[in-house]
Amino acid sequence: MVDLRFGLESLSGVRFGVSPLLETTLSVGVLSYPEDAAFHLHWVERARERVGDLDLTPVRTLLSRDVPRYAPDFLNPPPSGPCAELEEELAVMAATPARQVREEVQRCYEGRAVPAELEQFITRPRSAIGALAETLREYWQRALAPHWPRICTLLDHDILYRSQALVDGGMRALFEELDPQVKWDGKVLRIEKECTHPTVELDERGLLLAPSVFAWPRVLIVSEPPWQPTMIYPARGVGMLWEPERPAPPDALAKLLGSSRASILAALDRPRSTTELARVLDISAGGVSQHLAVLRSAGLVSSRRAQRLVLYLRSEHGDELVQAVAG
Repeated sequence: MVDLRFGLESLSGVRFGVSPLLETTLSVGVLSYPEDAAFHLHWVERARERVGDLDLTPVRTLLSRDVPRYAPDFLNPPPSGPCAELEEELAVMAATPARQVREEVQRCYEGRAVPAELEQFITRPRSAIGALAETLREYWQRALAPHWPRICTLLDHDILYRSQALVDGGMRALFEELDPQVKWDGKVLRIEKECTHPTVELDERGLLLAPSVFAWPRVLIVSEPPWQPTMIYPARGVGMLWEPERPAPPDALAKLLGSSRASILAALDRPRSTTELARVLDISAGGVSQHLAVLRSAGLVSSRRAQRLVLYLRSEHGDELVQAVAG
């Protein structure tokens, strides 16, 4: 059990962040143990083909189930902003002090010998972590970069949902639906998991909440200095991540609105950005923007800014029209 204890200063310091590096390292774990991540089997099959010649032994060993209570924090430095860039995060990881690298690897195997696959992290930590950064960069390009717009949109949607819950109902509304493993009593956030630090006193830095598609079904905690205390939790909608994305509008709707606008309206059963709609429907971004303007002026679509994105969703009238035509 882990207790995150809030004070007055830390209550105002709750923020969200998306980390490409976090998704990268967690996805390596999914490749290692796909039986625990049935949602991702479609991705696993293709990713294994693309990264089969990469030596992922160091990161697999660092995330091994032989060390279930702790994984080195240098693998996942918390993002400094709402959405970090992979290169920025790799640079932070590669700059981890040599002493910290040694200590975190040794802590993984406390009371046991460090595996030979990780010996360089003890004897030559600067070289080892630099090589690890290069491997993760190449892995990202092959396994995740083609899917990142889709993944990032899902994470953005989760943050939008949680942020609105916080505005509407405060901390209780934010945490009560976050995950079954998480409980909030007004001052303490309790997570049902083992951790090297069962109690974490949050300071003015507050708490970073990082949604993840590859963490499911676990909640993970980063509590070691110098990183900001961070809770990584499964994002909403992970089960739909790899479903076919192109909705087929009813023929009658296409006759009424035209095929492109009908396809856009059908696709807006959940919030989507212009870029995502263009990718999913194979329409130019400019064309999507023009169609959205018409649909919005007709009252069929609403829009909302979520951090750096404008997300579009069918309005109540838009839902009624789709349902009536489908019926």
